[in-house]
Amino acid sequence: MTTQAGDKGHWRDTILAGLANYIDSGSIVAGSVALALWKDLYGLSDSFIGLIAAFSANAISAGIGAFIGGWLCDRLGRKKIYQYDMLFYAFGMLFLIFASSAWMIIAGFLLVGLAVGADIPASWSLIAEQAPDTRRGAHSGVAQVLWYLGPVIVLTTAYFLKPYGIAGVRWLFIHLAVLALALTFLRSRMKESQRWEESRTAQGRKGPGIDWSELFSPKYLKSMLYLICMYGFWNLWAGYNGFFTPYLIAQNNLPEWAETMVPASYFAIGIVSILVIFMTLSDKVNQRTLFGLSALMHVAGMLMLVVFPFTLPVVIIHILIMGIAGGFGAQSFFQLWSAELFPTAIRSTAQGVTFAVVRIGLGIWSLAVPALASADFTTLAWILTGFLVVSGLIGYVWAPRNEGKSLEQLEAERQAAA
Repeated sequence: MTTQAGDKGHWRDTILAGLANYIDSGSIVAGSVALALWKDLYGLSDSFIGLIAAFSANAISAGIGAFIGGWLCDRLGRKKIYQYDMLFYAFGMLFLIFASSAWMIIAGFLLVGLAVGADIPASWSLIAEQAPDTRRGAHSGVAQVLWYLGPVIVLTTAYFLKPYGIAGVRWLFIHLAVLALALTFLRSRMKESQRWEESRTAQGRKGPGIDWSELFSPKYLKSMLYLICMYGFWNLWAGYNGFFTPYLIAQNNLPEWAETMVPASYFAIGIVSILVIFMTLSDKVNQRTLFGLSALMHVAGMLMLVVFPFTLPVVIIHILIMGIAGGFGAQSFFQLWSAELFPTAIRSTAQGVTFAVVRIGLGIWSLAVPALASADFTTLAWILTGFLVVSGLIGYVWAPRNEGKSLEQLEAERQAAA
């Protein structure tokens, strides 16, 4: 039985690990707020804005960081990665804080993305491995709450800093850098994952390597392909939503306050959805049913932008539907299932590989979004709706049923099935 002190320790470690999600989303949205200002300040073209998005913390650099970080997590341990990569993040953030030319923006996002990406498999694996078996979904939900909280704080703060222009935006980057430095200190008190240490001992190696043949064996390859398709197609929509929504609101001449407060409302609604639906139900009810309901709501919400013009009332209703759906949808289940579908010895590597493919794919897609949105938003909206349909169908049909089971039980079931 988990003691009260032990339970508090689990939640504390979950929050400290999950703050990587806050920094990830905060970096993405702070960049999106700065995008319109940078465009005017440096005369950036749509194609260059697409390049920034492609190599930002939202896409390619985060994917590369996740691949490298995931491999190192399984080889060296979770603690070594999540302890020090925030220092690298703070260094990269300095380029954005003091950006005085376009190349500094690219360099800053590249470094920030590498650091954020490396932290994701470390933190997600640690959360799943330390959480009680019957509350793994709830603990994963904490990380998702923090992911949604980042944009709420960044966008709300950006609203009040807007009169100060680019100088105000720099404070958004400063607060993320300060948090990263604080996390470096606070995480120093965390312990290594006990499950990883037991796995390392069972391997009987002083310096365990990664068995790539095991990772790409049919049973795990199928799991990776499932996660990549389910989360990847959804993420093509989410990348537009997180990075380009403020930009599109500005380009369509909606009220100035809407650039920050409307997207912030989406994430605030998502937090409530995670707390009330995902964290409450994901460990208890049929996860396939939850995912399917979210997928239907996503498609319905996106169709609004296809059928109706990009006006403020339409955008508000769209945000309400998508916010509720997002709280218990693809991203929440991707974090949970990417930990559950693989054994400890290759868990972080598998997460890193899947996350890398998804984010790099998003980066390539981001190169086309600004020009497409400017030329024909209706076509873009149809494409994004199609992505959500594909994600929903794949996710629902092959969704696992892992609620209430230990990681060891899940692995035993996989071995028995093989």
